[in-house]
Amino acid sequence: MMRILPALALVALGGAAAGWWLTAPAPLPAATFEGLTGDPARGETVFVAAGCASCHMAPGAEGEAELVLSGGQRFPSDFGTFVAPNISPSAAGIGGWSVAELGNALMRGVSPEGTHYYPALPYASYARMQPQDVADIHAYMQGLPPSDVASLPHEIGFPFSIRRSIGGWKLLFLNTDWVLQGDLTPEETRGREIVEALAHCGECHTPRNALGGMDGARWLAGAPNPSGEGNIPNITPGKLTWSTGEIVTYLTSGFTPEYDSVGGHMAHVVENMARLPDSDRQAVAAYLKKVPAVE
Repeated sequence: MMRILPALALVALGGAAAGWWLTAPAPLPAATFEGLTGDPARGETVFVAAGCASCHMAPGAEGEAELVLSGGQRFPSDFGTFVAPNISPSAAGIGGWSVAELGNALMRGVSPEGTHYYPALPYASYARMQPQDVADIHAYMQGLPPSDVASLPHEIGFPFSIRRSIGGWKLLFLNTDWVLQGDLTPEETRGREIVEALAHCGECHTPRNALGGMDGARWLAGAPNPSGEGNIPNITPGKLTWSTGEIVTYLTSGFTPEYDSVGGHMAHVVENMARLPDSDRQAVAAYLKKVPAVE
């Protein structure tokens, strides 16, 4: 027995070291953003499609104030309440960040300090972004109004407050594979870029497992509202029977074929979609018609 105990201790120590190594933050390769020049005009389209202001503007902001990304909105979940941080171009936000630092945050969930971000930042979707998208959105965001409002801490209890554990979550659920595979038209491909990556539609419309990972087998099949109020609808062809034109009209005006109107957080999504080129809304509709139906 005395001989076994040291061996068990070594195994435990080795296992702990392996776990520590596996859960370490993994930034993108250093060369990912080399040679890229951001275009603020293209960056505005990325910014709008990604809905950055919808989450990071101050609570209740309207009009031009929506572009002051001082944060403060609260997002309840089964794991605690997440508070959107300041991401304005100031010292309190991301004013000093490089393109690579923004890219690591968006596409890998890694902070400039080398720590994990919680997946309330939808990097599980943004992981599919193109590096050029990051360079463009960085160029656009640097021209937005700065704010010196300090970011508030998340309200997360133990054990979810252990950020290192997020590395294990990433091993399970963070990948760059597209959900919709196969031969796609250029329009469907653009729709996939918007739905699966930029607009991160699956983050709300896809059911999650007990660990908070999206269930790809039920992609866009609807899910409970994290706020606890109602459900987010199934938008696959198995449930959403709207025509392509009706989907485009909804994303443009917020009105359904039944003459109902959009509400809740989806109102911001429609506002963003309405600002995109009509071809992008057509692409989203084409994509939604292509995804597998889930009854």
